Amino acid sequence: MVFAGAEMLSGRRFLVTGVAGFIGSNLAEALLDLNCHIRGLDNFSTGTKQNLVGFDGHPNFEFVEGDIRDMATCLRACNGIEYVLHQAAWGSVPRSITMPLEYEEINIKGTLNMMEAARRSGVKKFVYASSSSVYGDDPHLPRVEGREGRTLSPYALTKRVNEEYGALYAQLYGLETYGLRYFNVFGKRQNPAGAYAAVIPKFISQLSKDESPVIFGDGTQSRDFTAIQNVVDANLRACVAPTAAAGGVFNVASGVSIPLIEVYESLCRLLGKEIAPVYESERLGDVKHSWADLSRSKEILGYQPQCNFHKGLEEYLGWFERRWRGELIR
Repeated sequence: MVFAGAEMLSGRRFLVTGVAGFIGSNLAEALLDLNCHIRGLDNFSTGTKQNLVGFDGHPNFEFVEGDIRDMATCLRACNGIEYVLHQAAWGSVPRSITMPLEYEEINIKGTLNMMEAARRSGVKKFVYASSSSVYGDDPHLPRVEGREGRTLSPYALTKRVNEEYGALYAQLYGLETYGLRYFNVFGKRQNPAGAYAAVIPKFISQLSKDESPVIFGDGTQSRDFTAIQNVVDANLRACVAPTAAAGGVFNVASGVSIPLIEVYESLCRLLGKEIAPVYESERLGDVKHSWADLSRSKEILGYQPQCNFHKGLEEYLGWFERRWRGELIR
């Protein structure tokens, strides 16, 4: 589902960084459905070749294997491109606490390389992934752009720095940048494996194997869980956003905050499981509650959540079950 007016992007030339990742691959799929020309960039540090199944051989899809820390690669990837959707980054708050230098190199230097390459290449719009983690310890709810607290992790800090560079590149160089603050995105192609997997796919994977998932804290912590369909919609809207909004940042969320224990109970019902979770201590860097104010995104981008939490969860479970059975799907 795309918004009215998205057809004006048809035939345009896009670069999607992190295209083999969860969000990047969903963006590529949506753009190909709009008949856009896509160049994807990835080094497979977190993305997988499986996420690109269905794109291989597509006449409008071109793949470049490379690292955003390499400026020559960034320049080559931006050559002839009109729009950049920059998703390449390392996620995970806990991992960033153990590996701050790597996050500096990938998330800050890599993003700066991409902005500079886009500027030199005459890119029209540079849309990049930011994060709700930039709100840090701000006690106010819902989260409103321009009211941020202290960052609580290296990951959050890298995203805050990205936003500052985005504003600066718009101001100094006229590069139209748009930062999208994602709130706990979930959906198809999200990897459930590994110690740093996002909570929903990890719960689904463990429950499917009759394992007891771990909940860090008491389960009352809440998040604004956001279906991937909404993130795709927001990225497309940013590509047609007014120039006057360049340099700005925008919340991308469902606008509803749900306690983690309710998410767990919903999954148990949908999967037909009766498994008690294991509770462990809260993790460093985690915020207690997250909930987005969408006023700015609605007013400037025309953003409106297309898929609510429960619909998104049911669709994700359907996709997960098909993949679990070994079906090759996009």
